[in-house]
Amino acid sequence: MITKRNDLLSQKVIQGLKNRHMNGYYVHTKQEAFDLVFELMKSDSSVGWGGSDTINSLGIKEELYKRDFKVIDRDKVKDADEKYNIERETFYADYYLMSTNAITEDGILVNMDGHCNRVACLCFGPKQVIMVVGMNKVTKDIDSAISRLRNVAAPINNQRFGGNRPCQVTGSCANCLAQGCICDQLVITRNSMDPDRIHVILVDEVLGY
Repeated sequence: MITKRNDLLSQKVIQGLKNRHMNGYYVHTKQEAFDLVFELMKSDSSVGWGGSDTINSLGIKEELYKRDFKVIDRDKVKDADEKYNIERETFYADYYLMSTNAITEDGILVNMDGHCNRVACLCFGPKQVIMVVGMNKVTKDIDSAISRLRNVAAPINNQRFGGNRPCQVTGSCANCLAQGCICDQLVITRNSMDPDRIHVILVDEVLGY
């Protein structure tokens, strides 16, 4: 029943993306998503990414090294300075891999970041942005998308980092202004000025948080 619902709902989301000059796709498995990512990318191109649990779960990063790609790998840096330089280099990549914190039924992407290298690359920089998004991230509207960001995605994501910010301690968003808060900038992508720049692969699985 869930798959039937997702089959139907995905078509509405894809049409919404099309109306907003973004490309939408729908697959049933992580393997299909993996295959489609590589279909969308041309070999001998540069590829980078942000901190995405979804992308990590697909094995795409490891596969890039086996194929003819220039890999801009933020995960193999030695220190903060090198990471900063790699993140700046990623800004000029041919392809940027990421997910989204939420997507509305009518195709609006909603993301919230702390360091903001991820949302910066979504807005401008890399020539192409390829998103892999579990259907668990589809929300009714922008208000419910923001609620998902603050009350689901951020408290879970924040557990990866050190510190004692409110949601790390209680598991609940406190709308805080704590040092190191990862909810600093809210980016709502309601349209793409560059047609076909953003590709969103919807997957009939629970991916990310």
